[in-house]
Amino acid sequence: MRHLLTLRETSAIDIRYLLDTAETLKEILARPVKKVPTLRGRAMITLFYENSTRTRTSFELAAKFMSAEAINIAVAQSSVAKGESLKDSLLTLQALKADCIVMRHSVSGTPEFAAELLKHTSIVNAGDGRHEHPTQGLLDMLTMREIKGQMEGLEVAIVGDIAHSRVARSNIWGLTKMGAKVRLVGPRTLLPPDADRLPVKVYDNLAKGLDGADVVNVLRLQTERMERGLLPSLREYSRLFGISPQSLKYAAPDALVLHPGPMNRGVEISADVADGKFGIHAAIEEQVTNGIAVRMATLYALMGVSSDSEG
Repeated sequence: MRHLLTLRETSAIDIRYLLDTAETLKEILARPVKKVPTLRGRAMITLFYENSTRTRTSFELAAKFMSAEAINIAVAQSSVAKGESLKDSLLTLQALKADCIVMRHSVSGTPEFAAELLKHTSIVNAGDGRHEHPTQGLLDMLTMREIKGQMEGLEVAIVGDIAHSRVARSNIWGLTKMGAKVRLVGPRTLLPPDADRLPVKVYDNLAKGLDGADVVNVLRLQTERMERGLLPSLREYSRLFGISPQSLKYAAPDALVLHPGPMNRGVEISADVADGKFGIHAAIEEQVTNGIAVRMATLYALMGVSSDSEG
């Protein structure tokens, strides 16, 4: 692997390799001293044109836990504010000898542009527009596999604002390649227009969409990306599509609840579900921890050097 841009274009073999590697590297996170020399001498730069807490921080921790240099570019304080183009920013970072650039951008396809432009630097897509967020898809899959034992045959319901979700896209492609069955559940106005061309079942009724689901992956309402008129009100959305202890009764008794964060408690997910009360199995914090392991595996796959080449 030279880049990680989409799960749609990543083979099942590579997905399994990344998950297996993440599972192995996760042991480091349990150590008193979380440091190994695996990527010593390598340099990773995070270049985020949109806000982030979990993704950017976990990439930085992943790099540091493996002894790589981790540099964060604050776009608002960089030469972008002086009018520098994306192309020139990328070429500058490559000239500074970055081994890997982890980038988030509001425009779909930007990481692919970067990967085509740069010949000596790897690119990781940390979310581009409404397109994909591959490492989020991977950490969701790792969490499912850890808790459910396997992904093949799992019934996974992705619930909420799917039309604006890059997480949903990565989940769809990654999960179906690993043998899971995916359902999209949400109001018609928040379902993607190409849903009929995706390898999924589509539901606009929560009870039917959750019926017997093994995993319920709840998505945030991305009101910042929405046009007006897509929802009558947040209260109405919460009543019809919010995940609560009552609505989870339609899912399998041992259903696993996930959420990529940040959560809007009381809107798409109730506080009782988010906090795992009443015997509900919510693994939201486990997802965050698994995010570090997945990003360690990603950086290792892109920046790691074999012992032969080191010698």
